Amino acid sequence: MSESDLTIKADELKGQGNACFKAKKWKEALEWYTKAIEMGGEKTATYYSNRATVHYKLESYGSAELDATTAVEGGFKKAYYRRGQTRILLGKLSLAIKDFKKALKFFPKSKETKIALKETQKALKKRKFASAINHDEPPISERIPVNQWTVPESYKGPKLELDDSLDFTMTKELVMELLEYFKSEKNLCTKYAASILLKALKVFKKVPTIVDLNLPKVTVCGDTHGQFYDLLHIFEIAGYPSEDNPFVFNGDFVDRGSFSCEVILTLLCFKILYPKHFHLTRGNHETVAMTSMYGFQGEANKKYSSEIYELFMEVFNWLPLGIIINKEALVVHGGIPKDPGVKIEDFRKIDRARQPPNTGYFCDLVWADPQPEPGFGVSPRGVSHRFGPDISKRFLDDNNLKYLVRSHEMKEGGYEIAHDGRVITVFSAPNYCDTMGNKGAVIIFREGKDLEFKTFEAQPHPNIPAMAYSNMRFLR
Repeated sequence: MSESDLTIKADELKGQGNACFKAKKWKEALEWYTKAIEMGGEKTATYYSNRATVHYKLESYGSAELDATTAVEGGFKKAYYRRGQTRILLGKLSLAIKDFKKALKFFPKSKETKIALKETQKALKKRKFASAINHDEPPISERIPVNQWTVPESYKGPKLELDDSLDFTMTKELVMELLEYFKSEKNLCTKYAASILLKALKVFKKVPTIVDLNLPKVTVCGDTHGQFYDLLHIFEIAGYPSEDNPFVFNGDFVDRGSFSCEVILTLLCFKILYPKHFHLTRGNHETVAMTSMYGFQGEANKKYSSEIYELFMEVFNWLPLGIIINKEALVVHGGIPKDPGVKIEDFRKIDRARQPPNTGYFCDLVWADPQPEPGFGVSPRGVSHRFGPDISKRFLDDNNLKYLVRSHEMKEGGYEIAHDGRVITVFSAPNYCDTMGNKGAVIIFREGKDLEFKTFEAQPHPNIPAMAYSNMRFLR
């Protein structure tokens, strides 16, 4: 078959991929673009760029970078921009800047590339400045002068009855009042937001790294990613939290969605109200690196202040890394480490009050993903690894557990059961980023009964798009 004939057939396959992409059928699009690549022809570099875009959508940034590199090397110069975007999300800001400069060399009139270059240069400068700051200073919770702050006379929202130590009593009525206030797109006064964070910090400092729960019923939720109006819907379909209706929220509360402050403040208020019956674990987005790119830093600074953002980061450092439900299910955001003999007791010893490292148990608990193939695989995210059914079986059997429940990955149906029914992914942000078209889901554990899954569609929200508060909106 001639080169031109191959190109015609490969273009037909690419067309199928394009149709799936427009329909938000990401995995199918990936398969069609892969078939086009395998067919070959004169436009193979273009197909690699198309596939890089799907990997990017699926947050497989490591794979996206590899495909964009192949596209560039094959002569498809537009892929410099895609590779630059991807490298930002891999933390490779200097390389991203080089890519944007190369893209502008070939496409000097591209406004989006000019914006990307400018914002990435600013981000790199900010990162270098932050790394030069003396990190020996006390945490923000010991420096923030909340006692000197006042409640503005113009503030008409819910009020906290603060004593001299900034302590207060959280009640169900107060939480419900806060929810209604947030629904009206209004912010707490900064003094009250700080007081909630300081009280939550005290609560989390008493919580172990791995929490053991023994409850007749508990609802487990996955990523919520700043989707406040979908969070309210979760409570409508699964019931509001109470001592009789406990919840676990499994990380990634912030970023992407533009109502992250409302989501996390709501969750922290419920944690304060029901400390033994409402639980949060840390996700890969509860970090400085992620929140500085995906919108939460900009949102917290805009709605409150840079001090409040820093206080959020300190609270995130104290979130537990896992929950064990009724001695049968381990709930963590990401997955399990490579160490073949790793035990839950090893997780309990992790020093969690810090930013997650790039390798090791802490990293894997918030970053790893399952794969259908046995053994370990390279993560398409560019961080941690993938683990197969033999790995999860060994880990669960060694630790006398039945299930690994994790989140971290968007699933079209809201959840996925894998590895012979023992690894369950739950994702609770429907129509993720306002573009993905997926359902959300929650899991209900009842002692002695089968797991119950509830799925739901995205709810309407005010006309503020995802990533609205990020300086890097071009990453959408």
